[in-house]
Amino acid sequence: MLMKMKHILLFAAIMIAVTSHAQKNSKPNIIIIYTDDLGYGDPTCYNKSGIPTPHIDQLAASGIRFTSGHATSATCTPSRYALLTGQYPWKNKDAAVLPGDAPLIISTNQLTLPAMLKATGYKTGIVGKWHLGLGGATQKNWNERVSPGPNELGFDYSFIFPATADRVPTIFMENGVTIGADPNDPIAVDYTKKIGSEPTGKENPELLKMKSSANHGHDNTIVNGIGRIGFMTGGKTARWTDEEIPFTFLDKARTFIRENQTSPFFLYYALTEPHVPRMPSTMFKGKSGLGFRGDAILQIDWAVGEIIAQLKALKLYENTLIIFSSDNGPVLDDGYEDGAVTQQNGHLPWGKLRGGKYSSFEAGTRVPTILSWPAKVKGNQVSDALVCQIDLLASMASLTGYKDATGKISDSQNQLNAWLGKDNAGREYLIKNNGNQANVIIKGNWKLIKANNRQAKNLLTNTELGNLPADQLYNLKTDIGERFNLADKNPEMVKQLNEFLLIETGKSGK
Repeated sequence: MLMKMKHILLFAAIMIAVTSHAQKNSKPNIIIIYTDDLGYGDPTCYNKSGIPTPHIDQLAASGIRFTSGHATSATCTPSRYALLTGQYPWKNKDAAVLPGDAPLIISTNQLTLPAMLKATGYKTGIVGKWHLGLGGATQKNWNERVSPGPNELGFDYSFIFPATADRVPTIFMENGVTIGADPNDPIAVDYTKKIGSEPTGKENPELLKMKSSANHGHDNTIVNGIGRIGFMTGGKTARWTDEEIPFTFLDKARTFIRENQTSPFFLYYALTEPHVPRMPSTMFKGKSGLGFRGDAILQIDWAVGEIIAQLKALKLYENTLIIFSSDNGPVLDDGYEDGAVTQQNGHLPWGKLRGGKYSSFEAGTRVPTILSWPAKVKGNQVSDALVCQIDLLASMASLTGYKDATGKISDSQNQLNAWLGKDNAGREYLIKNNGNQANVIIKGNWKLIKANNRQAKNLLTNTELGNLPADQLYNLKTDIGERFNLADKNPEMVKQLNEFLLIETGKSGK
């Protein structure tokens, strides 16, 4: 009888533990895998002649592939700002491409995606590229903890590099502290003038293992045989090696998942690929046949596969909501001679779209967008719903039960039904910005690019920017490639969209 009672008590304890574990994990884990400069036509699930991406394709097969998924902007910093804050970046004059020593451009009083999820019981972490500024406006001491930063915006854990891989300082930072900092070799950074005596790409091109393209500005301090934007001295033991970046970020991401597997977690996994400088790990070099850019995309796909494999091993995959996307569209020559142009071999990173990174045309902001949540979302879906990364804040608030009592969720819309495949309409309209100006609106099938006198083409990257002194009107349902400007034939629609844009943006839309 005593033995039977022990078995009963043991069984009850196990059931209580299992029930408790299930309650803790009633909310889905949330992972955003955010790539950098990945084009609409890069993955094979979007373009049959794209670069082989079996793991990204697996995500699409297990969930929803969106054909009209958008970043708010055609460059990185403003898109990342919108994703994390739910606010249009053109409302913040500082939300432009930042130097590596910029101050934090998100107010610590703003509601952010990680802060909202943290308030609903999530453990929150960021691993990867940051590029939203750190600290205050004064000169930073990179040899001590730099704040405010991700941790002050709602992330329990952060492992980042400050800006982009082509900008100094080329360091990893964990919870605001530089990894490998040496007090006897202090780090200093300057974007206005050369400091120290270290070789630069301009003065010592013979030291480069990857040549810089002309006039892009990647000819300052050389780190790991690659010229960077900006000048840096010190921190020899803290500087990264480009080829190790993907392994380091993946290790930190997997560690975060493993350590938080018993409670709901949110991971913002911000990959640096295929942004320049493209210096893939040895195991991927030359594998794509499309230069280092193609190799870097193989590297992205591998990382996605590793995350999926870990989630499955931990039995977390079914109840993990994964969103895969990019901060803006593609670019080939963005500052380095890496084979992206000479080994393009017919691959079209923009697919059927026009433009690319920096552009008001669709390839600037319409990006691969995939949602996978096997426990709740049926696989092999394709959705034409108009969705935007700016809406993740309000949509995830709805999913997790967050109540916005303060009214801090402003531009972000609750589009949860669209994200989960229950609504094929999505947003009624979307305002997009280029060069920190809200000059584009999509409403229904119509797209207006507002008249402006800015440069029509980026000659350095060979990208059409979509700028003309006259309004442009396109019907995206019949002309996704934006080949036929219908403004002259539809003056009333041009007038309506201009008026709507002006009402929504005020003077910012001019």
